[in-house]
Amino acid sequence: MIAAAHVRQLAGGEFVIHPLDAHLWSVARIAGRFAEAIDAGPWAELAGVWHDLGKYQPGFQRYIASASGLDAHIEAPGRVKHAIAGAIHATRELREDHGRLLAYLIAGHHAGLPDWHPGAAAGAALSQELQAEAATLAQALAGGAPQAILAPAIAPGTPTIRTSDDLHFWLRMLFSCLVDADFLDTEAFMADGRAEMRGAYPDIPLLREAFERYMASRFAVADTPVKRLRGEILATCVERATQSPGLFSLTVPTGGGKTLASLGFALQHAQRHGLRRVIYVIPYTSIIEQTADVFRELFEGIDPSPVIEHHSNIEAENETAKSRTACENWDAPIVVTTNVQFFESLYAARPSRCRKLHNIANSVVVLDEAQLLPPEHMAPILDALRQLLKHYRVTVVLSTATQPELHKTRSDVFGRVLLQGLGEARELAPDPARLYRQLERVSVSLPESSRQRCTWPTIAGELAEHERVLCIVNRRDDAATLWGLLPEGALHLSARMCGAHRAEVIAEIRRRLSNLEPVRVVSTQLVEAGVDLDFPVVYRAMAGLDSIAQAAGRCNREGRLPQKGRVVVFNPPKPSPSGLLVKAEQAAEIVLAGASGEPLTPLQFTRYFDRFYGGVNSYDKERVMELLQRDAARGEIQFRSAAQAFRLIADEGQRQVMVSWGEGRTLVEQLKQIGPNRDLLRKLQRHTVSLYEYQWKRLLASGDLEWHGDFLMQKSDALYDAVLGLMPEVPNYAPASLVV
Repeated sequence: MIAAAHVRQLAGGEFVIHPLDAHLWSVARIAGRFAEAIDAGPWAELAGVWHDLGKYQPGFQRYIASASGLDAHIEAPGRVKHAIAGAIHATRELREDHGRLLAYLIAGHHAGLPDWHPGAAAGAALSQELQAEAATLAQALAGGAPQAILAPAIAPGTPTIRTSDDLHFWLRMLFSCLVDADFLDTEAFMADGRAEMRGAYPDIPLLREAFERYMASRFAVADTPVKRLRGEILATCVERATQSPGLFSLTVPTGGGKTLASLGFALQHAQRHGLRRVIYVIPYTSIIEQTADVFRELFEGIDPSPVIEHHSNIEAENETAKSRTACENWDAPIVVTTNVQFFESLYAARPSRCRKLHNIANSVVVLDEAQLLPPEHMAPILDALRQLLKHYRVTVVLSTATQPELHKTRSDVFGRVLLQGLGEARELAPDPARLYRQLERVSVSLPESSRQRCTWPTIAGELAEHERVLCIVNRRDDAATLWGLLPEGALHLSARMCGAHRAEVIAEIRRRLSNLEPVRVVSTQLVEAGVDLDFPVVYRAMAGLDSIAQAAGRCNREGRLPQKGRVVVFNPPKPSPSGLLVKAEQAAEIVLAGASGEPLTPLQFTRYFDRFYGGVNSYDKERVMELLQRDAARGEIQFRSAAQAFRLIADEGQRQVMVSWGEGRTLVEQLKQIGPNRDLLRKLQRHTVSLYEYQWKRLLASGDLEWHGDFLMQKSDALYDAVLGLMPEVPNYAPASLVV
């Protein structure tokens, strides 16, 4: 009887077998091809040949004969273990250190990369499994595993990496090749239609030609100084794309056209050096949606669309079956994603998150708003970037108006390295200092001292004197309080509002600005990065110097005012929240106190980031690098514990609440009636607000929220204010809808 890897049931009820030996050789071939990009083809081939060796067990064959479907082969409680058999075989067939490396990949190809030692994360430790599960290999051998599979003519050779500190990343890249190959070969056999939707994307040269046509048609007339400078920046970026792959910076003031300039560089650079794709890594979903819309317009008419978005808030109407499929392994030529998705995937253990990693090799990675990378995770972030630059032929572009000090290595007073920098980057922009002088469109007024604090009524009175003004504050509560003191018609933006609500308000702000109508807006810092608004006057509560610069970028953005725009920095009634925000504020106060002349210059940003990063308590607060590197020389790596620890945004206890704003009410009712489905949940993601544990538990107890299955939903109509959003608690302000 033919050993089966998978079984598929046809429409007429009969079953088709996917022969196990055919599956093993196919996965080996695909994985090996993927791994050629990281110079590790034989390693991936060998992992592919042995990954399902345990399926030769008679017990597994009996099980699969009674089951069918895509997940029938996946290990789960009560099913026959099979992944560990190939891992044990690898440790016996190869020299100990090589065998152990392959064992991580093979043992984890369903459950995820394991820890070597028992750790904080759930799941069995590899060291224990290799000892305890020897019977699975014995049963596979007894089941007739072919000699060609057991001893293939494949020699893995010596790993291309040279230090044990790089081992965890190399193994995760190999793991990506294996699990993506396994998914793809299984998908092709199951014939569910997804295999046909993969690939066939336009190549980089075609996209570069489309980019040039678009720029020629849309930006042929440079009728303002700002547009002329944008053209110069783009031309310089394209000219410098001939330089060899590596680390670049793009330091351009806000409004200088960084997005299109960086894309022009990336496409030209990729074509020149044979790189496969361009990946935009962006801090906020609001910027992602804006950037992806620009790219979709740019490549309109190209089918299939070369652009995929991979983040939590993508709406179903912007998503196709092909784009959903591409998000699984990032095989499209242009990927737009978040910091969270990108960096957490680079430290992930789960197959579903790791399978795309090999497609990052041979790419251009643009880190947009690079100054927003979290300092307390900077050590693992910079290590990942260093690995990509060093071993995987990735070009990294640090794109921002306020360039952080990521090149610098930081040491303590004893000379011990605390943070290994990336080294010097090559600048793509033409003379950033000159650009800042030429793009200087605002005058900035600063408080005389940190002790000079304003009251909210005072700030509200000043804002009321301006017809078109934006005020950015540090707290959601502050935004609600200040909005309540402004004249009727003022607008409010904060993360208490769901994404759909915020998008509607931003569209209304743009409409009023374009029509020169009165518009007063109070917002948290969510408008600072990438949200293209253009006010004549901007107020900013004291914060980090990068935040002040971003706020200034919302003022006189296009340079159309007869004189400079006005940016007013003020000290609010209370300082920034504790932690990194208050450290950023304090660093800015010190730098600005010693400054003379224009406060927003590249030199000032250098001084600011040097002081800000120097005040961070830890660059790896979860000790991720220790879990991955401490015992790596012995082949002992805590993959699963590191993946669990590395979270760019701490979300312990937080919950997404589905709210009944706008279409959300109808969507919530549909969810209650018909249950969850992919498209409905995608739409509902635009109608959610995140609450801390103490907030949602209190609202559950009061009856304002309710559970529906696994989903937390708004129950009380009064809970979501038409202007301020979800209102769990707002000191000093109570909208009428919440007054009992």
